[in-house]
Amino acid sequence: MLEFKTMLDAQTIATVQATIPLLEQANTALTTHFYQRMFKWNPELKHIFNVSNQHNSSQPKALFNAILAYAKHLHEPGRLAEMVEHIAHKHTGFMILPEHYPIVGQHLLATLQELAPEAATPEVLAAWDKAYAALADIFIQREGELYDQREAVIGGWRGARVFYVVHKERESDCITSFVLAAEDGGPVMDFQPGQYLSVIMPSGTASPYQQIRQYSLSDKPNGKTYRISVKQELHPQLGLVSSYLHEQINVGDKLSILPPAGDFYLQADHETPVVLISAGVGLTPMMSMLNQLLEQQHPAKIYFLHACEHSEVHAFRDELIRLKQRHTNLVSYTWYREPKSTDRYQHDYDFQGFMDLTVLCKTFFNPKHQYYLCGPLPFMKNIFKQLTAMDNISSDQINYEVFGPHNTLSDA
Repeated sequence: MLEFKTMLDAQTIATVQATIPLLEQANTALTTHFYQRMFKWNPELKHIFNVSNQHNSSQPKALFNAILAYAKHLHEPGRLAEMVEHIAHKHTGFMILPEHYPIVGQHLLATLQELAPEAATPEVLAAWDKAYAALADIFIQREGELYDQREAVIGGWRGARVFYVVHKERESDCITSFVLAAEDGGPVMDFQPGQYLSVIMPSGTASPYQQIRQYSLSDKPNGKTYRISVKQELHPQLGLVSSYLHEQINVGDKLSILPPAGDFYLQADHETPVVLISAGVGLTPMMSMLNQLLEQQHPAKIYFLHACEHSEVHAFRDELIRLKQRHTNLVSYTWYREPKSTDRYQHDYDFQGFMDLTVLCKTFFNPKHQYYLCGPLPFMKNIFKQLTAMDNISSDQINYEVFGPHNTLSDA
């Protein structure tokens, strides 16, 4: 885990923290204004930032939460290590570089001045300038380490690398898998199951700006190829890249890919029973974790719990059946919220409705287990609540991935 200490003086910390009530009153109006301002004056950054996240307000909310948390914990920055590590991985998945930080800082200070001209005194702006610079240095250092590490390993690289599609397979009505190999014929770096690849859609394809999206790897590492499994989003803004992949990319076509990244990954030792819990397309990193555990002949129990609408959107169903037949330590249960009339109870699914963990044996849930969650945010909040309500499970046992901008299950 990343560790860092602040070099800010007490007066600077006190001045920044005095603005916390102002920040809380402004809320996401602050960060919405910031993004509008930055994209107006520096539209080239639309090639890097996921502009779709501006349409659903997720990016302004995530940035506001990060700014507020930083202001509150300037005197104890170690509490922000997890957040910084997560954001640093995300930044490397968008090719954020040191030269981008002064631009962001300039627009952040200008936003404070424009939204609160009376409160944004020279003293306040100077304090925020110092605080931002300190945080930027932390990110630049950590992101530089990540870039260097990925370039140095066997099969690693920095920046974009060209891959081509060697296999395309429809996993369900809305999810398609793409198996990718490097165009140069070289090996590809290993990754931690749970991590993602960043796919670059070139400008002019479906947008005047380059678009970068991150998709979870859905199989175990093999040193030769990667598999990503992408859900097609039908919203015209949110589905720009997923629709491009589904509709325009076929076997033999090329894609520019950034190295694997992400701080959500499998970390269970051989003696630890693992519970993989997912909904919808959230099962993609779980399939990577599952295949890695089975490849390593994990001796402890593995539980695979998945929820979706019905069989037509149930990806990897047949693959999971084959895995269960070959591995006696793998146990799986499936929930269909609204089964089709043709769906078969106890063959296609085990339970109907939303996932309810109380219907399972209590031995699934104890202090020796590690839990991994991925899926829509309301689903994960519900499962997190169910797990932590159990007497013998602590939040330290629960690991999760929130797709999109950084959030925690307590943020939303």
